[in-house]
Amino acid sequence: MSVEDNIQLLTRWFEEVWNQGKLETVHELLSPDAIAIGQAGSGVELRGPKDFVPLVERIRSAFPDIKVEVEDTFGADDKVVLRWSASMTHRGDSLGIAASGKSVRLTGITIVEIVNGKIVAGWDNWDQLGMLEQIGAYTTPQSIALGKTA
Repeated sequence: MSVEDNIQLLTRWFEEVWNQGKLETVHELLSPDAIAIGQAGSGVELRGPKDFVPLVERIRSAFPDIKVEVEDTFGADDKVVLRWSASMTHRGDSLGIAASGKSVRLTGITIVEIVNGKIVAGWDNWDQLGMLEQIGAYTTPQSIALGKTA
């Protein structure tokens, strides 16, 4: 596949999996042996659709109106990078935190490796702490919020 084909595949992934909640797209585009790092927290490694589908279900249950917008994409060889932003409302408790009804806006960067039309590896860096802060599950320590040193 060309770099452009790979960029279209990843853009489709974000639209169908995150915005539309199409779990069949996870099974179609994610290799059964894929490794995903950073999606579910620091140090958590997901393997294939069997681990990724429950993550999608939990996040979409907590934020059923999630809307991800692709901000930038570029690729080289078999890797694609996508910078994205998301807006959503915390309406469910599937993340173990009572629904707050608060609006959330966050950003992230995703890098994937695509081989023969399947995502075989993915690395995400997204503002999970900012999400927790916006729904009221975390409060930034005063010294960090004010830019002071301890």
